[in-house]
Amino acid sequence: MRLDFIRGLYERSGPYASVYVDTDRSSEGAANVVQRRWAQLRERLAEEGAPASALDPIGELMSDPVWAAPGRAAFARDGEVVFTEALAHRPRRQTARWSPLPHVVPLLAQRGEHVPHVEVLADRAGGDVTVVADGRRRELTVEVADPDRSLQKTGQGGRSQANFDREVEEGWRRNAVALAEVVEKEAHGIGAEVVVLAGDPKARGLVTDYLAKDVVRRLTVAEHGSRAPGADLDHFRRAVEGACRAWTERRCEELLDTYAAGNAVAGLTETARALRDRRVGTVLMHDDPSSTAMMWIGPEPTQLSTDPAELAAWGVGEPMRERADAALARAVAATDAELWFVPRLESPDGIGALLRF
Repeated sequence: MRLDFIRGLYERSGPYASVYVDTDRSSEGAANVVQRRWAQLRERLAEEGAPASALDPIGELMSDPVWAAPGRAAFARDGEVVFTEALAHRPRRQTARWSPLPHVVPLLAQRGEHVPHVEVLADRAGGDVTVVADGRRRELTVEVADPDRSLQKTGQGGRSQANFDREVEEGWRRNAVALAEVVEKEAHGIGAEVVVLAGDPKARGLVTDYLAKDVVRRLTVAEHGSRAPGADLDHFRRAVEGACRAWTERRCEELLDTYAAGNAVAGLTETARALRDRRVGTVLMHDDPSSTAMMWIGPEPTQLSTDPAELAAWGVGEPMRERADAALARAVAATDAELWFVPRLESPDGIGALLRF
């Protein structure tokens, strides 16, 4: 994943309060439970030296019901919450940390890869298109055939039946062409990795015929899904989730194969050196919530090392000790690299990197 969305966190110096709270309010009295959870985490942060000016804004956030979600991650410094995001599920563990860098990796791991994709529900009158990228959804409707002309064959046209049928089929074709053009444009515009098409079988076939070959290669056809008002779209949503998950798994395997083939470095020490030289294209990290690996950092994002003497040689006057995953995330965000969580990695500490050069 790219970390552009958290880059603003590193524009301000720390220390930061990082919290992950179970904020589920689905049961009676849950709001009070959330406040008790936050009070316990706040006490822990205060013991670590976090001032009230950093903690009060988080408290206001937790007490506002508009922010209700199964879980919430928040990162604050003196006087403000710099970044917060709702979690689709409760946090894997409730966390409170006061540290030089924001503790973002639990958020990244739970958030998962957001796959840019296009969802399409087609029928013979046109289609509905949903474009999903950068955590945002945009919805479009495509219909170009004359609404006063029928799009259904009735079999009651008498001698004109053949002409009538041709007009109906031409209406289907025009809508399919228009829909394919929109899907193609939107897929190229967001760099879609997945396109999922559902709806009327005839319309699906026509749209597929008019899609560009590079879009067809990303296409998954779902058997269930309809534009009809009130239609049950659960099967379609599961098909979309499955297609995105399958792409993520394939991409993960490709990265691991590239790592095994070479032009990569293994281990925290070598990965840090490659990040300092801005040679890293992708950092691979084994998702281990129990990891406590530490390293040394300086004020700049690419100042990180497992050896403080190495940083001193680079001109860092007072290296600070910090979580290794937090230091890596900052360097990845600053160097326009990517971070991928992988289920396994041939590396002594579960860290490696694919190099640009």
